[in-house]
Amino acid sequence: MSQVYQLLMPNRILYGRGAFNEIGNQARLLGNKVLIISDPVMEKLGNVACCEDHLRKKALPFAKYTGVDTEPTDIHVKEALEVCRQEQCDVIIAIGGGSSIDTAKAVAVMMVNEGTISDYVGNAKPFANKPLPLIAVPTTAGTGSEVTKVTVIIDTKTDVKMMISQPELLPAVAIVDPLLTVSCPPPVTAATGIDALCHAIEAYISRRAHPVTDVLALSAIEAIMGNLRQAYENGNDIAAREKMAIGAMVAGAAFSNASVTLVHGMSRPIGALFHVPHGVSNAMLLPGVLEFTKESAKERLAAIARLIKPEAKNASDEEAADALILEVKQLCRDLHIPNMKTWGIEKEQFDKAVDKMAADALASGSPENNPRVPTHEEIVQLYHVCYDYDFRSTHSISI
Repeated sequence: MSQVYQLLMPNRILYGRGAFNEIGNQARLLGNKVLIISDPVMEKLGNVACCEDHLRKKALPFAKYTGVDTEPTDIHVKEALEVCRQEQCDVIIAIGGGSSIDTAKAVAVMMVNEGTISDYVGNAKPFANKPLPLIAVPTTAGTGSEVTKVTVIIDTKTDVKMMISQPELLPAVAIVDPLLTVSCPPPVTAATGIDALCHAIEAYISRRAHPVTDVLALSAIEAIMGNLRQAYENGNDIAAREKMAIGAMVAGAAFSNASVTLVHGMSRPIGALFHVPHGVSNAMLLPGVLEFTKESAKERLAAIARLIKPEAKNASDEEAADALILEVKQLCRDLHIPNMKTWGIEKEQFDKAVDKMAADALASGSPENNPRVPTHEEIVQLYHVCYDYDFRSTHSISI
């Protein structure tokens, strides 16, 4: 019996060098007054002012909220909502990384739906009304949030990252301009790049993967593995930046339709409790989780290895899967990814939090999509392994 799959994407995607110049035209098509949602870094770099100039040229009035931090919270959503309501905006532009875009997604749906964003966690109830149209403009090559139906918002009362996945969260338009990513410093380039790689690998090994997401995921893996080091080492390499921007976008489309797995399930609690940026916490976990998962995803991990490592083409699945994991470890070393201990998470605090983190990871639902579905105790053990993980090790973990 054949199976019917679904692929959800924004209505329009504009990408390429200079695509940001179309922001005024796209906003004019969607509404009459714009709310710009961004962060202080984007304002300092002049990207917000550039957007304002484009809107003025189209005689579009606008308001702005630039209070988003490195991790989006329910407080950011509440504050931006107040501005949107007071200014009576009917279209939203998000400029920045995943935090700004995720905040804007929540504002777009909550402008026209009842309650608070926390009411919709885990698809507890569907959004009843269509959101305000959202134009998402990423300035990092990482989250892929510009093409996903997912938002992740921290509940500041419980220190839990609330993940919500519904079609109403899809932006109406994504504008992907690699020129906007040139300002990313190397640590941000590394963290967001590994985040995109996680999206692609997790989408490919997910129990919910399907033929089209496989194509998207493999394409993204090839682009990211082939260009992340160069973008990190030479941020002005526009060709590498362009391929990373496209790779991150395609990876976002892949995981939005196939779901992420154990890495993201375990990553969110680290970010919520210890305020580690999302991309960094993913990178801390990726090699260890791949080792934990290998026996249940050997063929797929081997397929990735054969795509990116010509010398693995004639290797056995076991050898190729091991080669991929070693390559991911080497990438983390090259990008100077820290483990949790090196980052500065104190062991005593970590030990106190690890049981809650494991429970929160399971509650997110993402670990259920992993080829090897972990128990609570296995997640606890895996957290301990990853706490002081040695990216130089050639030995596999055993859990």
